[in-house]
Amino acid sequence: MASQSNQPLPEGYQLQEYTIDKVLSSGGFSIVYLAHDAAGTPYAIKEYLPAALVVRSDGADVSINVDENQAVFRHGLKCFFEEGRSLALISHPNVIRVENFFRANETVYMVMQYVRGRTLQFHIQRHRQEFSEAFIRRTFTLLLNGLREVHANKLLHLDIKPANIYITMEGKPVLLDFGAARQALTEDAPKLRPMYTAGFAATEQYHHHEQMGPWTDIYAIGATMYTSIGGIHPRPANDRLEDNQIEPLRDLAKGIFSEDLYDIIDWCLQLDHLARPQSAFELQKALMKDSSEWRADVVVTDIESTFTNRLKATLNKKLF
Repeated sequence: MASQSNQPLPEGYQLQEYTIDKVLSSGGFSIVYLAHDAAGTPYAIKEYLPAALVVRSDGADVSINVDENQAVFRHGLKCFFEEGRSLALISHPNVIRVENFFRANETVYMVMQYVRGRTLQFHIQRHRQEFSEAFIRRTFTLLLNGLREVHANKLLHLDIKPANIYITMEGKPVLLDFGAARQALTEDAPKLRPMYTAGFAATEQYHHHEQMGPWTDIYAIGATMYTSIGGIHPRPANDRLEDNQIEPLRDLAKGIFSEDLYDIIDWCLQLDHLARPQSAFELQKALMKDSSEWRADVVVTDIESTFTNRLKATLNKKLF
């Protein structure tokens, strides 16, 4: 829940053509609501609401908590709005679709498709022992299709992690919750808590932001594959700068995956950004190499069928 000084919009609130149903998630940068339109179509609506800069105690409008935060808030609002406008141009089955974006209540809202499913993080916590190499290769090959489209539009995600990847009821991975606007905001306001996620953020996200590029998202993909197999995230990149030590994934996984897959993940997790795959396509080629078994169009695997059945059993009990 949001804090007392940062109240969410109430259930039933009419936000332009959308009716707020409930809060889906709340963080230091935004609140995400479940809402529906007049036809009953569900949407996820993200509200730009950096808690360190603005407050909303009563009513709907937000206000700057300290005058000196005005410029920082406006800069972040502009970045958030521009990110929404850019994402709205992307139409890809492996990227969350932005349907609308608008200004209201002295802030900005991004309206996204509502995806029914579970996060990859949920599956790692509950079903990791069932993951096969085919599942890992296929899931991340499909996800990289979406990331290629993002990069083709000159955008970076900057916060790829298991919690920001949905596995739909059909077993399709979908990228959620882009962090580029948050990155821009924290660069302009160093007093704010950094918005990257330790363990998944590359070294250039801590320092040398000018070095960020597609390879920055590739590091996060590698860290997410590492977590999917090992059950824990790799040691934070910033902590590895002195000794470059990381717990070998081969030990965590007890050798049940191929050496080739371990090598690919190690490649993604190089501290030197120039030593990683330089594009999503380069990583895709490595994941799909030498075996039709790993191709992205293979028949759904047993583990994916299990996920799908579990998701349907859970979600069909209650739509929202």
